[in-house]
Amino acid sequence: MKLLKTSRKYHKWLMLFLGIQFVIWSVSGAYMVILDIDYIHGDSLVKNHQTKVNTENINYSLKELLQSYPEAKAIELGLFTDSEVYRFKQGDKRYLVAADTGKQLSPLTESMAISAAKHAYTGKGQVTDVTLISSNPPVELSRRVLPAWRVDFADLGSPSIYISAQTGKVVTKRHSFWRIFDWMFSFHVMDYQEEDPANKLLFWFTLFALVAAIFGAILTYYRIFRASEKPQQNLGEVT
Repeated sequence: MKLLKTSRKYHKWLMLFLGIQFVIWSVSGAYMVILDIDYIHGDSLVKNHQTKVNTENINYSLKELLQSYPEAKAIELGLFTDSEVYRFKQGDKRYLVAADTGKQLSPLTESMAISAAKHAYTGKGQVTDVTLISSNPPVELSRRVLPAWRVDFADLGSPSIYISAQTGKVVTKRHSFWRIFDWMFSFHVMDYQEEDPANKLLFWFTLFALVAAIFGAILTYYRIFRASEKPQQNLGEVT
């Protein structure tokens, strides 16, 4: 009976302490499991263009490019809104140059960023806001891709397409469901800044939860299995 009393006492206080976090784990875990992860990543927001490079449109040769940018590295030929372009790195900067005229397109202007975002976007919503982010990016955007244009659309989930101001590529795509997911994940792992699951707060809460579960199992044993044995014992004494 001493084990029963001890289990009841500590199970009650531990669950009183852990109860709110249990609810948070349940709600946040359900949200992250129910919603498709590919949708959360925003894969459905952008088109997978299969347009190929047309060499007939390349009037600006690689030799001319190297003459104008002698320290160019990691040169690649690609497309920017269906137009042939060179992308390369020189020093700490990345460049975007038209392959037909040799005109430098980077850094992108606001109208070019809108054009690139519309070209990539799968929805039909209108552009509601355009912002150039050069420093202090939001949580949803990596500092490594700065500077970048954020183009917001009036559609379900308030989607945002981020376009690199240097390369013209889509660097990320976000919507409200991703933002909620990120918020849920931070509460689920109990790390509200770095969102690192390997943190001490989560470890101790998990440990206390395990202890509470063990005390709960002991209570279950006494209330179900031991309780069912008592009537049989009393019946044997009467006979």
